[in-house]
Amino acid sequence: MKTTSPFASLLRQSPFRHVQEHMRIVSQCIAEIPPLFDALIQKDREQIKTLSDKIGNLESQADELKNKFRLHMPKPLLLAVDRRDILELIQEQDSIADVAEKICGILTVYDMEVPEAIKTLLLELIQQTMDIGTKAVEIIEQLDELLAVGFVGKQSDIVTERVATVKRSEHNIDELLIKINRALFSIEDQLKPVALMLWYHLIELIGEISNKAENVGDRLMLFLSK
Repeated sequence: MKTTSPFASLLRQSPFRHVQEHMRIVSQCIAEIPPLFDALIQKDREQIKTLSDKIGNLESQADELKNKFRLHMPKPLLLAVDRRDILELIQEQDSIADVAEKICGILTVYDMEVPEAIKTLLLELIQQTMDIGTKAVEIIEQLDELLAVGFVGKQSDIVTERVATVKRSEHNIDELLIKINRALFSIEDQLKPVALMLWYHLIELIGEISNKAENVGDRLMLFLSK
């Protein structure tokens, strides 16, 4: 006799609840980025390993939930949102955790030091990146309320403004990325080639978190435009 998994039954009730649960795990994942770089500044290799393991475990949890979501999400949805759009939204969310894990991979394998010339800008970049990540989480937490009003009305306007705020924040981060790359360029001759390459890549990855957070907002805007 054909049976239905508990997870599949829950999805039929409220697929957005699991999108929100997934985003909360992603949020926990990137929340470990600031202490990870604090450990790097303090040259605490043991703490870097501990935090990297934690991020890796959270990323695995996010992956598992994403895969369950894809497997059990029913094809016919009695919602105002297309099934494919929901799947693409959770994929965008998951990619944020993937980037965090890539950052951990670099810091775990290579014994790096933070150049003084970029330290202040780096910490500012990380803080702004965390801020935009928090805003993306807040947007996803509005999904239930948006569903309740059919993705229209005052609640829709509130979410639209929050997405616009994310876009403005991401633009500020782009400008900060230019500054930090210029600062890194100014000390290129003081760094070993491998260290220089890794720092350019790390900065790019940190910036990628904000780009993907913006993409989450863009995906949600698709719900409002249909």
